[in-house]
Amino acid sequence: MRVVIVGGVAGGMSAATRLRRLNESAEIVVLERGDHVSFANCGLPYYVGGVIPKRESLLLQTPEALAARFRLDVRVRHEVVAVDPVRRTVTVHESDTAREYVESFDALVLSTGASAVVPPVPGVGRALVLRDIEDVDRIAEAVAGVRSAVVVGAGFIGVELAENLVRRGIATTVIERGAQVLGPLDVEMAGPVAAEMRKHGIDLEVGAEVASIDADTVTLADGRVVPAELVVMAIGVRPESGLARAAGIDIGSGGGIVVDDQLRTSVPRIYAVGDVVEKKDAVSGLSTVVPLANAANRQGRLAADAIAGLPVVDPPAHGTAILGVFDLTAATTGWSEKRLRAAGRPFRVIHTHPLSHAGYYPDAQAMSVKLLVDPETDRILGAQAVGGEGVDKRIDVLATAMAGGITASRLMDLELAYAPAFGSAKDPVNMLGYIADNLRAGVLRTAQWYEVDDAIATGAQAVDVRTPEEFAAGSIPGSLNIPLDELRDRASEIPDGSVLVFCQVGQRGSSATRLLTQLGREAVNLDGGYRTWRDATAEQHR
Repeated sequence: MRVVIVGGVAGGMSAATRLRRLNESAEIVVLERGDHVSFANCGLPYYVGGVIPKRESLLLQTPEALAARFRLDVRVRHEVVAVDPVRRTVTVHESDTAREYVESFDALVLSTGASAVVPPVPGVGRALVLRDIEDVDRIAEAVAGVRSAVVVGAGFIGVELAENLVRRGIATTVIERGAQVLGPLDVEMAGPVAAEMRKHGIDLEVGAEVASIDADTVTLADGRVVPAELVVMAIGVRPESGLARAAGIDIGSGGGIVVDDQLRTSVPRIYAVGDVVEKKDAVSGLSTVVPLANAANRQGRLAADAIAGLPVVDPPAHGTAILGVFDLTAATTGWSEKRLRAAGRPFRVIHTHPLSHAGYYPDAQAMSVKLLVDPETDRILGAQAVGGEGVDKRIDVLATAMAGGITASRLMDLELAYAPAFGSAKDPVNMLGYIADNLRAGVLRTAQWYEVDDAIATGAQAVDVRTPEEFAAGSIPGSLNIPLDELRDRASEIPDGSVLVFCQVGQRGSSATRLLTQLGREAVNLDGGYRTWRDATAEQHR
């Protein structure tokens, strides 16, 4: 068997090494157009910032090492320029000699990845991108002596890169066309991230567009001029599917290669993996593009299994992602509220603001967690978490629950590791389950932060059940302050009509809502309390 793999890094090299472990006699050729076949692309921003001090740390394997250990024929600077599905050949351009030659295959794996999106604005030729080792070398060289930088795009890569430029002492501006940073998050979850960026000196311009890139500045669409000795485009990626398209392979609506659950393309004996393919979305069941390293690694392994004749099924994608932003962590899995709303899907929302571990144990850190639930089936549709320590393990538990089909209410039954230094007797994940069960059973009714204005405008009385000190530090305008411990005796002070109850994070508000409901009042609890409302309504613009 002769297997040709086009492209290395996560998907291609996972396919090559797995196939060797399954088939010692197969001839495996890896053709990589770049200088490096295996590198840690997720670590590139941290090399720019000096967090990863040695460039060599990013280089995971060399062609020589792969040949020695796995007997792989790895050829760097060899670009596949055409695929002939009928003859089962690829045409290869060798950069060093400029010659072209043809390689035959019994099976072909396309792992051509994705390329950075670069908009056609005047002067964009000066802008850099960050996708591979060659890119990071250019940026590392460019930052020497630079005093100002602009990062265009506030997605995961843009935010990571901006943080690392600041670490180098460079005055950095992030320009984001959308209304918030980190588009996969909902606005109330993105608010603390924006605040953290500004706290560390990043000039964050959301809702702004680049009109032109000049010699050492960037001009915005509103005419403002931003210093920019260095400009990096980080507005997203698109699948590099041109090679497959030219070969007559089916391409999906998102521009990625269409594959089945065995990673087979529409052409026999041709497989595709990684950022270039369209994956099945776990929530909708439809095709989507999910450019994540773990998915590429998994698909490379599965494609090798399929070629070797093993039964495989590529699981649907949840799009689980995480990043650090200075002292904050932000993570997401599944669908956001805005995405569910745009698709017209019904959903239920739960916000909590737990601590990373038991509050009485030193150094507990706060986090915000959001859960999105199907109100009919109790299925978990998505989750987001932002905060300090402990965000990663909670989002991982929720992603695992989604993959395992565990419903929102059943989260309360999960037996999670507990000791005061690591969690709480009621872990934040368990608490989501308790709230989900209350909502499912109708024990509790909640309102969302964006419903507050309409509720008050139509006659609801907002009641703040926090302490007078908390109330004095900031509250929803027009609220009546009656602390929870005084509510039984002072409930008559609340005007007739519906009541919108809130506390700091929702827990005291839940108790107050139950109390008022049993006293015959129509009461709802503000989900996530004052903190969620504050985070959602905080001005992200300067």
